[in-house]
Amino acid sequence: MSMTGLLIILSITIVLFIWGKFPPDVVALMSMLALYLMGILDLPETLSGFSNPTVIMIAALFIIGEGLSRTGWTALAGRKFVEWAEKSVSKLLVIVTLGSGLLSGFVSNTGTVAALLPVTVSAAWSAGTLPSKLLMPVAFGSNTGGLLTLTGTPPNIIVSNTLAENGMEAFSFFEFALIGLPLLLITILYFRYVGHRLLPSRKTENRPINIDSEMHKWIGHYSIGDNMYRLRIRSMSPLIDTKIEDWKFEEKYNVSIMRLRRRHPDHLRRRHPRIMNGNLSYVEFPTPQTEMRYHDIITVKGEDEAVDKLILEFHLGVIPVAYEEQELKKELITQEVGMAELIITPTSFFVGRTVPLGQYLDKAGVQLLGASRDGKPLTEKNIKIEAGDGFIIRGAWENIESLKSVYDNIVISGSPEAMSKNVDVLSPRSYVALGTLILMILLLVFELLPGSIAALVCAGIMMLTGCVPISKAYKGISWTSVVMIAAMIPMGVALQKTGAAEMASTSLVEALGNFHPVALLGGIFLLTTILSQTINNSATAVLMAPIAYMAAISLGVSPKPFMIAVAISASTAFLTPVGTTTNAMIITAGGYKFLDYVKVGAPLLLLFFFVTLFLVPLFWPF
Repeated sequence: MSMTGLLIILSITIVLFIWGKFPPDVVALMSMLALYLMGILDLPETLSGFSNPTVIMIAALFIIGEGLSRTGWTALAGRKFVEWAEKSVSKLLVIVTLGSGLLSGFVSNTGTVAALLPVTVSAAWSAGTLPSKLLMPVAFGSNTGGLLTLTGTPPNIIVSNTLAENGMEAFSFFEFALIGLPLLLITILYFRYVGHRLLPSRKTENRPINIDSEMHKWIGHYSIGDNMYRLRIRSMSPLIDTKIEDWKFEEKYNVSIMRLRRRHPDHLRRRHPRIMNGNLSYVEFPTPQTEMRYHDIITVKGEDEAVDKLILEFHLGVIPVAYEEQELKKELITQEVGMAELIITPTSFFVGRTVPLGQYLDKAGVQLLGASRDGKPLTEKNIKIEAGDGFIIRGAWENIESLKSVYDNIVISGSPEAMSKNVDVLSPRSYVALGTLILMILLLVFELLPGSIAALVCAGIMMLTGCVPISKAYKGISWTSVVMIAAMIPMGVALQKTGAAEMASTSLVEALGNFHPVALLGGIFLLTTILSQTINNSATAVLMAPIAYMAAISLGVSPKPFMIAVAISASTAFLTPVGTTTNAMIITAGGYKFLDYVKVGAPLLLLFFFVTLFLVPLFWPF
């Protein structure tokens, strides 16, 4: 009865996934509850997915991916992908598929997709296509790339250990590449010439805001680059070792100091040994108490005559710079500091008040950088604000994001949160994030820690170092994917507990054992790939590896080709979004439906099947 009930639940679950009326995580949760209510699983088995190390690892990997996104690497990689592809979507498709395949040979498949997912989304929009046209190649490429090394994916380790436990020689670290490289090449060629026509066009709401286009608009509407100068404090300047408030630049000279850069840290460290290294680069928001030093470069905004007067009186040098779009972005936008457009509503606190451009709103921690009225820039220094006026503001990203909670009845155009992830200017924190990723790779490659613990450690480093603000960490996790994976793991437990999977496996071996070993190889491949569409690939490999080994021994042939076939077919869950964690991770970002996986994955699965039957006996003879 339990097996019959299981098959009924599995059938209904698949139908609901295909129907698509309910979110996939809800379907998975209903399936999990049904297994318990039908008495097929007990309570610990039903909830086993939520304590599974793989699920914990996936959540941690999303945080690591968020850290790479927030520190500029994803935006930079996305821009590089587009540059290398030269705006060709077909070239971009090849690049992301190859990149995910090579990386997943050394990092877990889930780690690869978590790192490349935001990169691919950004690159897709930048190249003028949709994420749904690239994310499935990334997921399938990572599944295939796991076959390049022994540690690329858990099934490789499982089949190798099966040989070792039975006194045979295990597979070497790169032995899997004999079949992994051809399959990766086939995957790339498939998507380049066939698969791209089958990939759906699903519109999603995850389009990142393009800062370059926004900057171009601001230059025209607000003239933010006008009247900006960079001045160097020379050795004879009276500004040296004084505070900004000592000179009343706003009142006396009508000039605003926007940014300050320390030029010679070594020189300053000798003269001011108590100054910390963190203060020896940029002072993004100089305060009245900020001290000026010899060789500092100050960015100021003011009329030509006022700046000329400043230069003469204080013996300052002028650093010529053409404030074009890219120069302005480098000067004004970083990982920590950003810009946004502020619109004043009729009931705003600001209406009727006069403010000077360049002034800091101390209550909010932002600076008014430019103003516009009726689509035309306002050039005067002091502006009496009217309803409908627009301002370009500059400040820490978190201050911009929280501005509406400080002042009522204002509108922030766009999403500061999204824009901050689109900044491709690297900072010291960017290299901390990159180092954390490298640390995770080393921990996984050399198996110094369990995968879930390694991911948690690195996610913690991301948060503690500020690469991902602790308050934003949970928002970076795709909970739909995490819950769906956790809720579907009990289905694999039920298939094994009821004996349904083993009964099907034994029947297949008995039916094909009397034919040529290639027939049995094909049967093992097909059954394994069928199971892997709904069961975790590790569980599938654990179930099939001993059966395949015993079948080979009973036929008097080498078990190695059968072990390789199990490893390959366990990684070919191309037909469902729940077959692998990588498939589940992209479903929301790509806006995919259940049938999209069948349409795109079935031809690739057939290619893998025939290539396996042809190449595996050549490399690992019977």
